[in-house]
Amino acid sequence: MPDAYEVMLDAELSKAFDVWSSYLNAHTGEDPEARARLRSTLESARAAAADDPVSARGLVADMYDDAREAGLPWAPVSPSACEADQQARDYAKDELRQVLPLHVREELDSIALHLRVTGRRLQNAPDLDVAARQDVLYLAARAWMALDLAHPAAARRELERLAAIARRRGVEP
Repeated sequence: MPDAYEVMLDAELSKAFDVWSSYLNAHTGEDPEARARLRSTLESARAAAADDPVSARGLVADMYDDAREAGLPWAPVSPSACEADQQARDYAKDELRQVLPLHVREELDSIALHLRVTGRRLQNAPDLDVAARQDVLYLAARAWMALDLAHPAAARRELERLAAIARRRGVEP
């Protein structure tokens, strides 16, 4: 089975390439020299991506810094960790669909459905205290991370932990 983490990293890089390409192809009227430097850095990052993805990611990070320092108001801003993960997930879903066996995809989809339902029921439970809500959010995040990494066993473990909280609180999992 492919390494889902690598797929996520590749997806994050692909997303950044698309964002920067779109920005650089737009006519914003901003400093042409700064934009030319960014375009050159983007080309270097794309060239490095196949052989040295770590270097490519570093070049992309430099682009965000360079754009900020150049005062380009329309340039992309570095996404927060949460935003970057969400954006990469969108890209990675397509890639993982192509490389994971059907039975694994179906298992991951089933877990995701149960996770959404159980999480929603627990979040809507009226008598859930702050500590229990934090546990629910934490376990749900761990389960989603396991799903992102195509690790159904770990996701099921976290889902079972959520179901145990639901049973203790009298909520149908």
